[in-house]
Parts: sequence; structure tokens; C-alpha cells
Amino acid sequence: MGAAAGAAVLPATLVSPSAAHAHDSTSLRRPLVIGHRGASGHRPEHTLAAYRLAIAMGADFIEPDLVPTKDGQLVARHENEISGTTDVASKPQFASRKATKTIDGVTVTGFFTEDFTLAELKTLRAVERLPAVRTHNTIYNGLFEIPTLQEVIDLARTEGKRLGRTIGVYPETKHPTYFASVGLALEPLVARVLKRNDLAGRNAPVFLQSFEPTSIKKLRALVDTPSVVLLDAVGQPYDFRVSGDPRTWADLAKPAGLDWLKTFTNGVGATKNLVIPRDAAGNLLEPSPLIRDAHARGLKVHAWTFRNENQFLPLNLRTGTDPNAWGDILTEIRTFLAAGLDGVFADYPDTAYLARDLWKS
Repeated sequence: MGAAAGAAVLPATLVSPSAAHAHDSTSLRRPLVIGHRGASGHRPEHTLAAYRLAIAMGADFIEPDLVPTKDGQLVARHENEISGTTDVASKPQFASRKATKTIDGVTVTGFFTEDFTLAELKTLRAVERLPAVRTHNTIYNGLFEIPTLQEVIDLARTEGKRLGRTIGVYPETKHPTYFASVGLALEPLVARVLKRNDLAGRNAPVFLQSFEPTSIKKLRALVDTPSVVLLDAVGQPYDFRVSGDPRTWADLAKPAGLDWLKTFTNGVGATKNLVIPRDAAGNLLEPSPLIRDAHARGLKVHAWTFRNENQFLPLNLRTGTDPNAWGDILTEIRTFLAAGLDGVFADYPDTAYLARDLWKS
């Protein structure tokens, strides 16, 4: 790491559990810090260790991506194919489970959560998904289990009680059209867990999210819980492709798309380039109208994903030439907050927390 990286580590020492928040973290009056897959810059993503650290670093919400097991349990994984996030390939007893499937139109070979029971998945251990980028995280390979959604909720409540503040949960339904096609529809599974935990109301410290608007519509018919529709910069939702709807994610970011979204959701979770685009060289331009247009319709805007490494930053905010060294992430986040952003998905919640405090000061 370069000098910028060393400086950026500092926020972790500045944020203590007792000082992290004196406010109610479910309040939407100030930008939210969302621990993207936990503190995934510091621990292997989607582990209780990553979520616990994100909370300690001041995150308002922790974010589990949800995929189902063979026996209908929800677990936190970035994808249902788990070769890159667990040690499954090293387990000879599961060698026969390797398969090739078509997920959202893409052929994928590997090991899939829907072919394992929860008990079987609990014998696996998490590994760092980006080992070439976050070599430091590989020292934790093999230590942590795959958590269930229930375990993530339990952690949020236990830590919230200990710290005296509310910790929200921000679950994403992954590949909902695919899972419905194999008899493992995600929406009833998510709704069941939320209802069991008294998190099905409009004031629950939860945001549901999906790249498929249909999934959010189905969820909102089951639970009256806050939600956002995720927007990428290129392409269209897979459920639109299947149904023949010609609209793209970019279309949904325009006024007509936002008018439609506001009828069934509370906001959008947009990729950063839809909020503040970059020029051909990769430098930040002026903010797009998205935040202004969304706010005019009563919709929140959360943006993804803020990461400290140079390769994920605008060109003019990078430090040196090492793509994995840390650049000026504080300026990037503060620039987005100044544009009116309501929340940031951050791999390094400590950095996002400090950036928010610096922006306010």
C-alpha cells in the first residue's frame, strides 16, 4: 500500500462502538453508511465477522445478498455459485456437485447453493473473493461460516442492543427469476423471515433491494417494508428481458421511469456512474439529474459501490499507479454527498463514516 492507504486506515481507530452513533440509524434525514457485504474491504465478504466489523465502524445498515439452499433456507453469498467465495472446491465429498447452469442467460460452471442443504453449506468456510486486490483478507480464509439471513438479523439486533443504536439490514434478492424457475422463489422466503422477526412494517429498519423490479413488486405485496430498485448503467433487468419489456436500467433512471418506480418502491440503488458520470478518461463530471428527479418524486437515492482502491476510483482521485493502492476515496464520497446522495454502499465503512463526518463539518 502507498501513503494514501496508510492514512485511510486511520478512521477505524477513530470510530468506537460507543461513539459511533448517538442518533437513531433508521432516520433518513442524513446520508446512510451501508456496510456493503459487511466491512468487505477488511474481512471476507458476507461473513458475520465482516458484518460485525462494519457495525463497529459505524455502519447504519449491513447488506446481505441472499441466495437459497436446497432446503429453502436463505444464506448470504454474493452469488449462488460459490467456488470463489468458499472452500467448496477443496472438499472431495462435494466433487460430484459441480455443475454447469444457465443463470440469467449466462453459462456458469461451479458449485451452487441450491444444490446443498444448509447443514452441508455450514461445513464450508468463506474465502476472500478478490485475493489479488485484497491480499490482506486472505489471512482469514477458512475461518468463517456462511451465515443465514436469520443469523445476520440476530447479529444486527444483538450488536444494536449492545451499542444502544438501531442497526438496519439491507437484503438483496439475487437472480429471483432464475430461482423462481427452479422452485425456490425468493420473495416468500424473505417475507417469512421478516415476518418472523417483526420486520415486515413500513417503519422496520430494513431496505429490500433487487436488480429485478418484479421481485420488489412481489415483496411489497407480501410485506410493507421499505425497498429500493437497483439500477446499473448498462443493460436491462433480467425480468424485463424475459417478459419482453424493452426498458433499460438507464430508462428507469429517467423521469418516466422514476414515475413508475415510485408507485411501488421507496428509492433507487444506483451505480455511481448514473449519479455522477465520468468522462472518457475516467474523471468525474457534473452530477446527472437523477438525484434531483428522484427527490422530486419522494424517492431516495443510494449509490454503489464505494471502494478505496485506485482501480475503483475516478482517474483524478487515484494515488500513484498501483491499482490496488488506496486513492482519495474521502473526496469521492464527499463529492457524492454534496450532490445530495442519501446513502453510500461502502466496502470500507470506516472510510465512509469519516467522509460523512468531514462532509458535515
